[in-house]
Amino acid sequence: MTTPREKTHLILTVEGVNKTFDGFKAITNLNFYLNRGELRTVIGPNGAGKSTFFDLITGRTKPDTGKIEFGWDTDLTALNEYEINRLGIGRKFQTPSVYGDHSVWENLLLSLKGPRGVFATLFHRTRSEQRDRIDELLTLIRLDAKRDWLAGQLAHGEKQWLEIGMLLAQDPQVLLVDEPAAGMTDDETHRTGELLLSLAGQHSIVVVEHDMAFVKQIARDGKVTVLHQGTVLCEGKFDEVQSDTKVREVYLGRGKHGTR
Repeated sequence: MTTPREKTHLILTVEGVNKTFDGFKAITNLNFYLNRGELRTVIGPNGAGKSTFFDLITGRTKPDTGKIEFGWDTDLTALNEYEINRLGIGRKFQTPSVYGDHSVWENLLLSLKGPRGVFATLFHRTRSEQRDRIDELLTLIRLDAKRDWLAGQLAHGEKQWLEIGMLLAQDPQVLLVDEPAAGMTDDETHRTGELLLSLAGQHSIVVVEHDMAFVKQIARDGKVTVLHQGTVLCEGKFDEVQSDTKVREVYLGRGKHGTR
């Protein structure tokens, strides 16, 4: 358990969490702690519980037992998905979800923090601070030159960057990013890593990934968490995790891409 002093640095606390689906233990006594501004990478083989882990944090499913807290003492298990999202926890799924018939610029406008409908957003006069924020995001995700393109015309990697920009437009404190490198070229993967690294410190980020070259890029001096059978098998620096005998047996030995 964490001490009061340690807890002041935490933005996400998961302790003793269990989740069973029809007799299958998807999560077993899971403990996970994320510091403010930290970029954490989570890896694990098929059935390790990675997706369920994200589902539990975002309220998509509820734990059978255990504690999930945001910040000092906000109990996430008592909140609905939309309430958790409003707190500042944003999730990006593996498959990008953008408004394909709207421009890149409009996608970011629609995602800006604040209650609004699609019609009202697209047809009201945008304020200068909104335009400035969108321009800032376009530069960050390297899509400034394609601001007027329809999102549906973008390449796969560009759609991933746009969706990350759409999440950032909501000004989240925590970003949960699911396999962002899936289906990307080597160049797109590297640029995605650079983007996530540039966000660390400003945001707290958890990245689920299976491409070990990408994990090595974004982990750097950070911590890698290995899930296996719904619990933490190992945590440490990338080199420590990579050389761990148990990890190699259950995950890394399956090859670069492993399985879901």
